Amino acid sequence: MARQLDVEGGFAPQATTAEPTLATGGLRRWWRRFARNRGAVFGLGVLLLIVVMSVFAPVLAPHDPLAQGVGPPLQRPSLDHWAGTDSFGRDLLSRIIYGARIALVVGVVSVALAMAIGVSLGLAAGYYGGWLDIVVMRAMDALFAFPIIILAIAMMAIMGFGVVNVIIAVAVGFIAPFARVTRADVLAVKEEPYVEAARLAGVSGPAIIVRHVLPNVLAPIIVQAALRVSGAIITEAGLSFLGLGPPPPTPVWGSMIAEGRNFIVMAPHVSTFPGIALMLAIIGLNLLGDGLRDTLDPRLRR
Repeated sequence: MARQLDVEGGFAPQATTAEPTLATGGLRRWWRRFARNRGAVFGLGVLLLIVVMSVFAPVLAPHDPLAQGVGPPLQRPSLDHWAGTDSFGRDLLSRIIYGARIALVVGVVSVALAMAIGVSLGLAAGYYGGWLDIVVMRAMDALFAFPIIILAIAMMAIMGFGVVNVIIAVAVGFIAPFARVTRADVLAVKEEPYVEAARLAGVSGPAIIVRHVLPNVLAPIIVQAALRVSGAIITEAGLSFLGLGPPPPTPVWGSMIAEGRNFIVMAPHVSTFPGIALMLAIIGLNLLGDGLRDTLDPRLRR
């Protein structure tokens, strides 16, 4: 059954026959639609570049990112150091490449953790309703009351520094969006005839959620996840910029930008190149998320 996005952002059923989906053999057709979106292809290229930099950092980095004195301090870009060096004589290009690891790990793991918790809460609240729906949604409203960066700062102040604590702090801030998006679509899907038929046949609630409800609300969840990865990366960069991220000398884009503030006039490259890396990552991932939304939304495809 084809389903179309309504004004509220949820999926509503239609009586027309759907074209093949990813699950029914439409992967090639979906890819052709996706490939026509140049912004989405650029975003996919940026994501692949970040993945390659993260996986092959020891091979791609020309120097040890923690080694001091590999070049003169604050040396401008040259053939020996393509992005220059920082105030400790560390190679900036090597630190940027290794910084992609932290950005990718924080972005993907924190969003995956938030998605697992938020989607589970949204499925339960939307399907069962009643007091469970009220409790879950009021808790999500409480999370929405705090800007993500403020909530992350408060949690980092309690838990302390470290990559794991950054992941937890960022993930908590993204639980509410996943829960609300999932709940909105579950409220529509649970009234579908096939769900009612399964319920009358005696299928248990958890089985209906896993077999019938979840597969039909995955599209907006996937789009939400793609868009939230960029938000997680920029939140981690903001925490690192404020000195609340992984401790020095860990190569992190946010802390590298902060370190270059004192030399912004005499050595602008110290902040500029990490800033460019962060900017390209955010733009690329946002374009990828927009492309997935345009491809997975039946109304936008027409």
